[in-house]
Amino acid sequence: MVAEPTYVIVPGLRGHVEEHWQTLLAATLEKSVIIPPIDTIDLDTRVAALEAAVAGVDGPVILVAHSAGVPTTVYWASRTELSVAGALLATPPDLDKPLGAGHPTREELDAAGWGPLPMSELPMPTIVAASTDDPLAGLDKTTELAQAWGSRLVNLGEVGHLNPASGYGPWPAGAELLAELREMIGVAA
Repeated sequence: MVAEPTYVIVPGLRGHVEEHWQTLLAATLEKSVIIPPIDTIDLDTRVAALEAAVAGVDGPVILVAHSAGVPTTVYWASRTELSVAGALLATPPDLDKPLGAGHPTREELDAAGWGPLPMSELPMPTIVAASTDDPLAGLDKTTELAQAWGSRLVNLGEVGHLNPASGYGPWPAGAELLAELREMIGVAA
């Protein structure tokens, strides 16, 4: 078994939210780092923050990404020379469709560097957690992403976007999926 990992929490565009499952999960983990709030949607800024967080950890890293944190992680993985032990990728958005009110437009995302999402196998074991009623991505799209990335797909059922607006707060299944990921990669609990 490999040493105990540090969990790097990669939030979505809205960043650190106190009542979000990622924040609550991080509080239960012995070693975790949350990407600090970023006040821009600029992709390069977000990828650089993830790079700095991973580079600052001594020992194995498991990424825990949600929403726009998932494509941030995927873009980062396609650009970095650093490695991580694995990643939990929860409810990625479909960046090919309008995200709806309160979210950046496709034009704003394009201007901020969010071009075509890498669709090649990721260099680490991953689990994609998918919702059947996510307003930001249909299950067909999430399945397509998981297949392209070489990820194990877990259908969570009707959990919306897995955020406080969808009723999450605490998400016990997140800890269970991390335990499964640790087992997959042979990392100590």
